[in-house]
Amino acid sequence: MVGAFRQGLKETGYVEGQNVAIEYRWAESHYERLPTLVADLLSRHVTVIAANAPAAVAAKAATTSTPVVFVTAADPVKIGFVASLNRPGGNLTGATLLSVELAPKKLQILHELVPTVRTVGLLVNATNPNAETQSRDLKVAAQDLGLQLHVLHASSESDFEKAFVAR
Repeated sequence: MVGAFRQGLKETGYVEGQNVAIEYRWAESHYERLPTLVADLLSRHVTVIAANAPAAVAAKAATTSTPVVFVTAADPVKIGFVASLNRPGGNLTGATLLSVELAPKKLQILHELVPTVRTVGLLVNATNPNAETQSRDLKVAAQDLGLQLHVLHASSESDFEKAFVAR
């Protein structure tokens, strides 16, 4: 993703090390680190923060003046990043993949492909801002399809085995 980010900047005339400096910060799925990482960036007086959804939550809480450009899988209006899609307001703007909104459709397609399945597992990272919306929407979709949905939680690689053993 970093390579694609750099390429996108280059295509618009920004080349790292020539006319733009990039300060990278990685939380490595430890979302509790994000407020400190954002505070560090703000103390360096960065011009803009590019963030995934969890980092955008921390940035939104930390600043109302530094621009934040986010990418999220959820509806940015629904999760409170922006006031509306056509007039975001505030200092956050970005792009959405709408994958949370497409998840019920994916469940429907799965049901059509394997109509004998009655129980489906959903593995979610509960610390992700999209987790609650995705789980809620999929529970409704599963109920409409007559399916039982088991929501399993894994916030790190070490949680996977525990999540699957629990079911």
